[in-house]
Amino acid sequence: MHLIFHWFIFLTMTPFSFIKKYVFVAALCIAPFYVQAQSTPKPNWQNLDLATDTTFGISTEKAYTELLKGKKALPVIVAVIDGGVDIDHEDLKTVIWTNKKEKPGNKLDDDKNGYIDDIHGWNFIGSAKGNIEFENMEATRIIRKFKPKFKDVTSEANVSAADLADYKTYVAAVAERDKLLAPAEANLKGITAFKETLDEMLKSKPADKSAGDFFKDFEPTSAIQTRIKTVMSRFVKTDADLEDFKKNQIEAGLKHYGETVNYHLNLDFDPRSIVGDDQNNDNQRNYGSNDVYGPDASHGSHVSGIIGAVRDNNIGIKGVADHVWIMSVRTVPNGDERDKDVANAIRYAAANGAKVINMSFGKPFATDKKVVDDAVKYAISKDVLLIHAAGNDNENLELESNHNYPNRIYADKSGVASNWIEVGASGFKDDETLKATFSNYGKTMVDVFAPGVRINSTTPKSTYAVYDGTSMASPVVAGLAALIRSYYPKLKAGQVKEIILKSVVKVNHDVVVIDGENQNKVPFTDLCVTGGIVNAYNALKLAATY
Repeated sequence: MHLIFHWFIFLTMTPFSFIKKYVFVAALCIAPFYVQAQSTPKPNWQNLDLATDTTFGISTEKAYTELLKGKKALPVIVAVIDGGVDIDHEDLKTVIWTNKKEKPGNKLDDDKNGYIDDIHGWNFIGSAKGNIEFENMEATRIIRKFKPKFKDVTSEANVSAADLADYKTYVAAVAERDKLLAPAEANLKGITAFKETLDEMLKSKPADKSAGDFFKDFEPTSAIQTRIKTVMSRFVKTDADLEDFKKNQIEAGLKHYGETVNYHLNLDFDPRSIVGDDQNNDNQRNYGSNDVYGPDASHGSHVSGIIGAVRDNNIGIKGVADHVWIMSVRTVPNGDERDKDVANAIRYAAANGAKVINMSFGKPFATDKKVVDDAVKYAISKDVLLIHAAGNDNENLELESNHNYPNRIYADKSGVASNWIEVGASGFKDDETLKATFSNYGKTMVDVFAPGVRINSTTPKSTYAVYDGTSMASPVVAGLAALIRSYYPKLKAGQVKEIILKSVVKVNHDVVVIDGENQNKVPFTDLCVTGGIVNAYNALKLAATY
């Protein structure tokens, strides 16, 4: 579902469950819970070195200092298939890809690639009418499509062999939507009640009394006031704390669950007419607009900064790679991306020179996987390396019931995508908390782990923010791939993948994996193919031997 980053938002202290975008607990009760035992990391931690900096980064800075000084490099185009990128950001604007074959603003397809005025990339979820901001989950779209046909069917025995696969998908989609809708509606109702009661309580707060003292002295007259007093007394000490809580807890929760109920799971909401494409034609390519920013470029800008924010301008942050062009391919809305758009985004990137594609998104259903698989095969034929985030559901992707699409396994069972790296998220301490609590994992389905906790990067309007997620881990690996390809341009995509996987820092201890209310300790080697964290220093040393 959504763009894959993970916000932990605790309204109350209850054991949390994972919601794709972030977690907001609205039960208004107090109970024990597990929080990833991570303190505040060092700045730029993802690029630091474990031995030198006691932080489990990928040793990027060490590589630049010891291996790359004086070496020549060629720029590498990295496509960011995401929700949009702020191409005017102070720390990104000089590394944004420009299509030199296209003349800006003349409303002509100068390079004859099928896309008019695609100066910095393309937008497959917009048109002259505007942009899609919110979308359904794939499960919602599946239900809308098949409900007229299957709504009265109660057993597989009543379904023809030709329709059986569609029926099973429909049943699974109904179960998925039902699982999410009830708690979303309950949380929306609960947070609304919390806000209304809190606002009423605060009417009696004297202007010269601190929020902490107010809640400490407040005499509740109802059960909900008692619970609110308990929560606020624990989290709020100052008026600034109160405003922060309102904004980042209450308003964020209302926004999240409101979007879930009103857009993601709403069978009556379908914004696709904005795009104006033929939804029944998977092979349609030439639609969209050249607006690569979109309504909300926060996630895509953050991803882009991790890959290639300018390293030597003394502002902002440092990307992993220092010779990149970021190509923005807007494809991912606030909701589930469509397979047709993903396929076209991959094709666009590969056809226009990208050598690395970052995909920090995913969903549990894929209705048109073949069209994506065909695009992946096309990208591989163009010597492109595809990097994909493993997902934020703390799920074992080895289990048949757990899916994170797109993935490298071809739907026609013809094999797997060779030039593909699946990335889990790691923390900055080399201890049992190394696996990010939210990260998906899988001994054969996930290749490597990379930093994805408390990552500071670029956000719109030349701002910066800290995000968590496999969405952040994937661009660390994409940046590493671009770094290798820029300094060793003769290497093929398959060789770069091999280098990245062979050069990981092996993790030889157990880590915590949450299973319901249990905190199991398992060998890190059980979580991914390589059993390690990617490392730029090791990778570049190895690349030099090829």
